Amino acid sequence: MEKQNIDWSALDFSYRETDKSYVSNFKNGKWDDGVLTSDHTIMMSECAGVLQYSQSVFEGMKAYTTVDGRIVTFRPDQNAKRMYDSAQRLEMPPFPQDRFVQAILETIKANESWVPPYGSGATLYIRPYMFGSSAVIGVAPAEEYQFRVITTPVGPYFKGGAKPIRLKLAEFDRAAPRGTGHIKAGLNYAMSLHAIVQAHKEGFNENLYPDSRTRTLVEETGGANIIFIKGDTFVTVKSPTILPSVTRRSLEYVAEHYLGLKVEEREIPLTELPEFDECGLCGTAAVISPVGSVTNTVTGEEVVFKSGMEKMGPTIKKLYDTLTGIQMGTIEAPEGWIYEVK
Repeated sequence: MEKQNIDWSALDFSYRETDKSYVSNFKNGKWDDGVLTSDHTIMMSECAGVLQYSQSVFEGMKAYTTVDGRIVTFRPDQNAKRMYDSAQRLEMPPFPQDRFVQAILETIKANESWVPPYGSGATLYIRPYMFGSSAVIGVAPAEEYQFRVITTPVGPYFKGGAKPIRLKLAEFDRAAPRGTGHIKAGLNYAMSLHAIVQAHKEGFNENLYPDSRTRTLVEETGGANIIFIKGDTFVTVKSPTILPSVTRRSLEYVAEHYLGLKVEEREIPLTELPEFDECGLCGTAAVISPVGSVTNTVTGEEVVFKSGMEKMGPTIKKLYDTLTGIQMGTIEAPEGWIYEVK
């Protein structure tokens, strides 16, 4: 398959329409067979459940060209399970997990000319999502739903290297105890928009949200889990109100089984931040974004991590290089992590 005539090195992280999307509709109590379509528009009621009560869930994934020329994707079964769990929490009919994986592979295959070549620094971003499509005026779940998979080629999250970012200790809450912080619902992200706009105006890259119950513990940012390095230990947050990140769980495995680090998943008091050597945000888009500092704008206190503000810390760089090596086929992957598109 001949690749699209694109300057892959010039791509940024924004949406570009590709050839095909995948669509399946839930009606009369069941999902239809699903199809690939070149129609990238959606027609639905002006009173659709997603428009009235934000009934939507989504995932974020990528497809890669490996060093030996194969097209692959990373752990789609984990995204399938997470979307299944998210849908259940919002009283949406879960899309079957086996069909989710198959839909991802079919959509990548239909857009393989848009998968950037190995070494370009670009990837094919994949966005599966589901929403209530039938009319709802009273507060209730919709009766009909649509599941879609769209793709878009994107450039590296960091242009010119991964320079450490600055976090602001959020003045707002992201998720409540026993709420929806642990699922990937669109509304969770909408609720973080005001806070991120404010942070950007103040010169910060992201917000670090403390737990909403005591506001003394580290939780996560608006769109990523957070990880820390302390000596030879990989430390991450244990909380029922954060998203179970596929990238973070993969990094935990890499830290222990590839790099020989100790791994701790536990509560992390804000007062412990000065004790960490390195810090990073992890997610599909950037894999790991190095964090240089966290600032409490109310008290004026700033914590600068020992790795500094100039470059990615040494252990986080090893984690980044190892996980991206697994994704790109230069390092052998654990069994079941890589799905090849054939």
